[in-house]
Amino acid sequence: MLTRDLVLRLCANATEFDEHWLRTDHKVVAPFTAARDTTLLSAIVNAGRAVGVDHLLVCRTRAEHAYEPVTQVPTDTAVLIELIREWGSEPTDFLVVVEDTSAAILVTASMLTVAVGPDDFVRTFVGADIARARIEFADEARLSRDPDLLRAAHHYNCLEQGGRHARGARRGPGPDLAERVHARAARVREGAPRAAAAFGALRGVWGWLLVAVLVLATLFAPGVSATVPLLLGTLWLLAQLALPARSRTVSFAALVRVIALGALMAWPIALVELAFAGAVGFDPEDQYAYAYIAVPVEEIAKFAPLLLCWLVARRQVKRLAAVDFLLLAAAAGAGFHLAEQLMLTAATIGSGTEGWSPGRLGVFALLPGGVELPVEGIRFSGHGVTAALVGGAVGLAVVGRRMYGVWLWLLPPIAIGIAALEHLNYNAAMAQLDPTAVTAFMFALVGNGFATRWLLLLLLVAAVVMDFRIARLGADTTPRLPGRAPLTGLLRWARGRAVRARVRVPGDIAPGFRRVALGWARVPVTLAEAASSMLHEFNVTLVAASRGPDTLFTAWRFLRQRRGFAMGAARAGAKAWRRSPSREELAETETELATAMGVGPRAAGAAAVAAAAVMVPVLLVAPGPGPAAAPENGAYALLLMREATDWIGTLSAAERAWLFAGLASMLGLLVSGWSVPYAKPSLRHFLRAPGRATGSFLGALAPGQVPYGVAALVGMALPKSTDTLLKRRTRPSPPGSGTTQAR
Repeated sequence: MLTRDLVLRLCANATEFDEHWLRTDHKVVAPFTAARDTTLLSAIVNAGRAVGVDHLLVCRTRAEHAYEPVTQVPTDTAVLIELIREWGSEPTDFLVVVEDTSAAILVTASMLTVAVGPDDFVRTFVGADIARARIEFADEARLSRDPDLLRAAHHYNCLEQGGRHARGARRGPGPDLAERVHARAARVREGAPRAAAAFGALRGVWGWLLVAVLVLATLFAPGVSATVPLLLGTLWLLAQLALPARSRTVSFAALVRVIALGALMAWPIALVELAFAGAVGFDPEDQYAYAYIAVPVEEIAKFAPLLLCWLVARRQVKRLAAVDFLLLAAAAGAGFHLAEQLMLTAATIGSGTEGWSPGRLGVFALLPGGVELPVEGIRFSGHGVTAALVGGAVGLAVVGRRMYGVWLWLLPPIAIGIAALEHLNYNAAMAQLDPTAVTAFMFALVGNGFATRWLLLLLLVAAVVMDFRIARLGADTTPRLPGRAPLTGLLRWARGRAVRARVRVPGDIAPGFRRVALGWARVPVTLAEAASSMLHEFNVTLVAASRGPDTLFTAWRFLRQRRGFAMGAARAGAKAWRRSPSREELAETETELATAMGVGPRAAGAAAVAAAAVMVPVLLVAPGPGPAAAPENGAYALLLMREATDWIGTLSAAERAWLFAGLASMLGLLVSGWSVPYAKPSLRHFLRAPGRATGSFLGALAPGQVPYGVAALVGMALPKSTDTLLKRRTRPSPPGSGTTQAR
């Protein structure tokens, strides 16, 4: 290969990379200044080793060297030094490239150097915190007023990040309502800690009072005792999805509040079904209404809480990960399913039949809430699971369309069709209707409802892997994680394998086949990156837990906010976006965490050489044999609401009062007391200030915060030596790491 061919592919001129090549594969870019000595050359060799290659391509970029052959050198510092010495004593610009052109380093004749490629490749030059290195380069360019540095800072979008001094820098969008509320609460916690502690204690007392009211309601109101297992099963369903969703940026407290919103939507949805039935001329109690009224209305209207989330937190929606769409949809659907099951319990009690028991709920089952009909051989997974399936498909399409193409928008219609088929066939079976052959065939293709849970778990895994892949693209703006990253050997192997596979893909095949082959070669890298990121966050959590509740709670908030920042940066691209919290605030939190966990306020990276300066399908059903009596357990909110209302009318005034008190306490428990605690309870302060310590305990141990407290107690039993998970092992100096000047 001639130098001209390689340089024209990667560079705009002898000292700048081409913007189109930089945008390809969304590469991370970091310009910096460094002396032209063997330390820089050793870093180049180490960077090649970091991506798992054993040789590099080297050439000079100036026009007079255009017809020289590109030199292939092994990843050995001595060989690279010898090659540069053969060029002569005059300083020159040269380019070092990984063989598949996925990473490169451009060394100019001046102090300017630009590293481009995966984040691990770039960190070898500028350290672990790429975002800080870019800001420091922008400051250096501004203070030195060097034209080459200023041009590079503008070309690689560094000055905009240091926007405190950049004239005309674009300001991001303003805060939304949710951010204003969070900012006001933060100001109260910092400016009036006593008032914040008193409010937290009041919230804790209020939460336990609601628990007491709910317990009393189970004793004095019929049917309330069956609501507790339903509530626990709904929370368990959400926890089963939220715990493995390690890339989520939405707090568990927000998800629980969406459950409450979904439950409150049952009454409006019933009214919409009544209005829709009247508009199309259907009798709401007709058996066909179960298919033609309940299915389309409920499969659309149960996502209404997500519209409210968009209205309240529009800026945060721009920072959502793909798995967040899945979780929010699951919470909205689970809340609506909870309300339907509560009404079903009331209807069964009113009819004198057996109520909804915890055994049928399946609290200890995988993704509980589903109903199986063994005779018909079908399963209804519940609104929580079907809504999560649709939300996960939408999340993959919204977040991944720029990287993986618009074909991802085929997933939401497929997911909507599966959810509608499951709901339709279940309601048809309960209404004693026989589905058409087409409906039965299509439902059989998706497992008659038994495969829906596994499809959801597959979407969950795909969303988490894709989220971590996309989040790494924001490494040039996102604060780093404390400590060293794990699985570096696995990452090197995966990247090296990908490079060797990509260079073997012919360049003259059809573009579609070439893209598929290149994407398939990168699959091991994507999986290794996701595993490394998840394990790194787990190690941070483990070490933080060993340092006490305060550090653990701070780490949980930092990890979630950092993921949101990374997703916002990656999804926005070159567009302005709302940074909340700001990068400076996250970096300050990272410093505090690193110090508390014993890994140093700014642990240096390996060999850093930077200078010190919707559409729902309605399928036909046909009447089947048997009576056309109204079913007892159909997923039809309108009739369930009517039957529940009729049953409530038969209760005495005292029973109705206790029933409403129990339901109100359930809603109160869902909307408050689930956030990660900010209070810092301490037994040492109890003897000195028992009142304040008691308030602190109540503020940190509301009913929904008990799991956080249990996790903190378990973490305190961990040994302090767990910080070795985040400390970098010392390595011998690479060959040629002296200070001999490279000419």
